[in-house]
Amino acid sequence: MNYDTFVDQVARRARTSSERAVELTHATLETLTERLTGGEVLDLAIQLPAPLQLVLKPSPSVEAAQRFGAAEFVARVGQRAGVDEAAARDGLRAVFITLREAVSGGEFDDVVTQLPRDYREMVEPALTPGASVLRRA
Repeated sequence: MNYDTFVDQVARRARTSSERAVELTHATLETLTERLTGGEVLDLAIQLPAPLQLVLKPSPSVEAAQRFGAAEFVARVGQRAGVDEAAARDGLRAVFITLREAVSGGEFDDVVTQLPRDYREMVEPALTPGASVLRRA
């Protein structure tokens, strides 16, 4: 998937402008970078278009992931994108669904397994039927 298609899909799903979709995409990916291990960020980045790879800022030297829950994730996305909680939640769901389409199923599942259970509401719409079993355990 190319960058323009990614942004267009996020805009359509979040029912927002392309400009806001870019802000939400960047905010979600920057926050996701903080939540994932460095190796997982690298694995994810190589499957995305170059402009999104730059947003992820993969670094093999940053192996530890920050530990924060879904509410903090939403708050960070909202702060970065300059939107309220509801818009941040809608936007990041749109980004996760689009991310799922843009990368291999195995890679998306690897990302999801690094997130705690309280993230389920945000990522479950993007999961494949087989992958959702992983989150219910």
